Amino acid sequence: MNFQSRPDPGADSRRLRRAFTIALSFVVLLWLVKLTEAFGATDFIQLGIYPRRVSGLIGIVCAPLIHSSFAHLFANSAPILVIGTMLLYGYPRAARVLLPVVYLGSGIAVWLFARESYHIGASGLAFGMLLFVFTVGVLRWDRRAIALSLVVFFLYGGMLLGVLPVDQDISFESHLAGALLGLVLAFRLRQLDPAPVRKQYSWEREEQEADPDSAIDADADSDDDEPEHR
Repeated sequence: MNFQSRPDPGADSRRLRRAFTIALSFVVLLWLVKLTEAFGATDFIQLGIYPRRVSGLIGIVCAPLIHSSFAHLFANSAPILVIGTMLLYGYPRAARVLLPVVYLGSGIAVWLFARESYHIGASGLAFGMLLFVFTVGVLRWDRRAIALSLVVFFLYGGMLLGVLPVDQDISFESHLAGALLGLVLAFRLRQLDPAPVRKQYSWEREEQEADPDSAIDADADSDDDEPEHR
């Protein structure tokens, strides 16, 4: 007989707090960079990505940390904090692959294909996380994945218009590159994190104790429903 471990609410809360702390730490870093720029009377824009210039390669690493104004930074801070928390909470294993790939990959795509201008900001990362969390929810269809997908869609679904060239002052190329990477990685990494253990109610346990054969059948069904890991 297979024994299924019960959900641990304490562990779930700790994972949520850890995810929030990591996402908040990155947002704090963005604000520290902007405050250093503002109070140091300097301009970090030349550390952004300038497509097809060798000097612009440094922006692949630096550009997501730089923002043109406090309004620009504020607009990116909330989605990075919220979507980043959901990503790290729901898919911690996938996040270890997704975050560096989107961070660097979107920058490389901008350097190769974008308009000749300085491109800065963390919005490419935000778009990658958004598309990943939403798409995985559609693909996996377990309760947690659906809930996270719905939350990011209702809160930030309007961001998707940012992949269109509607404003020449906005780097839609960063948005588009991040979104495409998030979409592709959602298909590749959708089963990397196991589905949450389903809560078993007391009346279900009583039925299984009264009918041992049904308990064995339930165990077999749960084994069949487990996602395949490759």
